[in-house]
Amino acid sequence: MSGTNGFSVARYAPDRGSWARLTARDSMLRRLDWPMLLSAIALSVIGALLVWSATRNRTELNQGDPYYFLFRHALNTGIGLALMAGTVWLGHRTLRGAVPVLYGVSVLLVLLVLTPLGATINGAHAWIVIGGGFSLQPSEFVKITIILGMAMMLAAQVDAGDQEIPDHRIVAKSLVLAAVPMGIVMLMPDLGSVMVMVVIVLGVLLASGASNRWVLGLIGAGVAGAVLVTMLGLLDEYQINRFAAFANPELDPAGVGYNTNQARIAIGSGGLLGTGLFKGSQTTGQFVPEQQTDFVFTVAGEELGFLGAGFILLLLGVVLWRACRIARETTELYGTIVAAGIIAWFAFQSFENVGMTLGIMPVAGLPLPFVSYGGSSMFAVWVAVGLLQSIKVQRPMSA
Repeated sequence: MSGTNGFSVARYAPDRGSWARLTARDSMLRRLDWPMLLSAIALSVIGALLVWSATRNRTELNQGDPYYFLFRHALNTGIGLALMAGTVWLGHRTLRGAVPVLYGVSVLLVLLVLTPLGATINGAHAWIVIGGGFSLQPSEFVKITIILGMAMMLAAQVDAGDQEIPDHRIVAKSLVLAAVPMGIVMLMPDLGSVMVMVVIVLGVLLASGASNRWVLGLIGAGVAGAVLVTMLGLLDEYQINRFAAFANPELDPAGVGYNTNQARIAIGSGGLLGTGLFKGSQTTGQFVPEQQTDFVFTVAGEELGFLGAGFILLLLGVVLWRACRIARETTELYGTIVAAGIIAWFAFQSFENVGMTLGIMPVAGLPLPFVSYGGSSMFAVWVAVGLLQSIKVQRPMSA
């Protein structure tokens, strides 16, 4: 007997007991990708310690409670794990049928940011303040709906056996589907999120088997769009200054170049083994702005050193490696595309976040997955892990 989630339920007889059901060879728990899951949990735990180190003395931020951000980061991680479990339980195939609703909700939320309900936090008008100290960044969830929406459209005919690759008409429709929320996010403007979404779209197209002409055309359109946005003055001044500081770090070391210069000083001062947790002079002295969010990697570089920071990159590498394995081994195009979109998202965002602290990428206001403080980003990446786990769990088992 086969269940709707694609794995056998014959062994889940009521008289066997809950432990037997959980430990059966084809149980959902046994089929999870544990290296990925444990690596992601380890990243979140390390992130909690780094966030705590960066904020325990920041009385203007922590409301006088040195454990304020530690508790909230742990709470965000717990909610993220619950969302992951719910995503696995529902299954990516079930969510496939709910994509139109999820897409509509995500578009509505990003539109609300452009209304008086939207709020500016850390220079980005990309948030909806809920109250009680909580806020929502809808663009984080748009990343998920773009992946699911494009995967649903591009895989429909192929998984049904009607054709081998998506035709041009379907590809064009999927690009329009992605362009609508991306355009709204660009109006905020949230350039960092748009950069991630463009990479996601490229990853999805490559995984779908669509003609390379679409990929090359999209790259060309992206370059033309960047030029057009700059010429029309759609970017805020602080965003233009960030790119100017990246091109010339010595342009304004006390102004627009301050963040990246201080970030490199913090990372460089850590040496091989670091100064020790809670003992970093740059972190304790609060020289690097936004160390609990965008620049959390500088805390790792200073206090944990090259080895500690390298261990974080190793854990991120394990997550990406397991995601690549899931994408390669799944037998349905829909699952392959979803996994590829998540891989592109995690890989680029991690590279951009670490790169901007080292001065090899422009500052784009992107969090480090699983590590940086932030509820919306934490929830989104754990839902993505849930999708990856669902693809693995629902893969038919060999005899």
